[in-house]
Amino acid sequence: MNISSIYGLTLEQLTAWLNEHGHKKSRAAQVWDWLYRKRVTAFSDMVDINKDCIQLLSDHFVIQTLHENLKQESADGTIKFLFHLQDGNLIETVLMRHKFGLSVCVTTQVGCNIGCSFCASGLLAKSRDLSSGEIVEQIMKVQLHLDQAGKDERVSHIVVMGIGEPFDNFENMTDFINVVKDHKGLAIGARHITVSTSGLAGKIVEFADSDLNVNLAVSLHAPNNELRTRIMKINRAIPIEKLMQSIDYYLEKTNRRITLEYILLKDVNDRMEHALELADLVGDRRQLVNVNLIPYNPVDEHSQYQRSEQESIRLFYDTLKKQGVSCSVRLEHGTDIDAACGQLRSKQMKNAN
Repeated sequence: MNISSIYGLTLEQLTAWLNEHGHKKSRAAQVWDWLYRKRVTAFSDMVDINKDCIQLLSDHFVIQTLHENLKQESADGTIKFLFHLQDGNLIETVLMRHKFGLSVCVTTQVGCNIGCSFCASGLLAKSRDLSSGEIVEQIMKVQLHLDQAGKDERVSHIVVMGIGEPFDNFENMTDFINVVKDHKGLAIGARHITVSTSGLAGKIVEFADSDLNVNLAVSLHAPNNELRTRIMKINRAIPIEKLMQSIDYYLEKTNRRITLEYILLKDVNDRMEHALELADLVGDRRQLVNVNLIPYNPVDEHSQYQRSEQESIRLFYDTLKKQGVSCSVRLEHGTDIDAACGQLRSKQMKNAN
């Protein structure tokens, strides 16, 4: 039987749990400090916590549930970790180096059921959600890797864009965010955290109401229903009109900028006509919308898609700019390793079979 990860508790939840078991509020703050500031990997290392509390924690929780299976390092400093879970499943986590800091991309599910036709993450169907502790531990594993390197570096940004649909694991994803944001722990600022969704409209509304104050990115990838349904089967259930209604609610409720992600696929969605249609779709939302253009990382199993030519990317970008749409082209990381999300996991599972 697997024991729960201590990382799955927010400070509030840990305080309540210890209080129920006869310990003062100050004890939770001590444990929290050992976990996230001193970053111990064993309860026995919490030297100023009394033995009864150490035994209680050891009986009900573990600190380490993820074990490194494989690590790929890119020439640009990107590191892709393949982690082995307690139940034998594999997940990916990625550390990326930017001028503004160190960003970690976390996974929220084992596999994915969204089924985007270009994506390596969906090659293997979802088998389960990750617990909040398993998501938090991905950050801790990366931070421990940085600690061991001895360069006094810390994770400064988080993107929830790894394997899975974060909004399909909403409660655990929310607890994860509350843990990593906590100013007494990792203290990663809300404005440095971005959650990406394939477009679960109802959850976008719930996210707007949650007051998490983190950034939202929506995978759009096409400017009309016919094309988006061909690329993303979720569009059959949640067409663009319904998706944009939820985005409007989010913009009105939060007054925060939103990112529309757009993977450029050669001769599929990368023509000037698509750029003009996308500009029309953004419409009056221009002040609070940024379009992030993403060069495609080819996946062997999706050979029908190819990366857009550089000239096509430039023309698409210029067209949006001329229409007054804020846009950017995503900087690429890890192009000399298995860059596409889910690609390393898929390859390892194939080799194991």
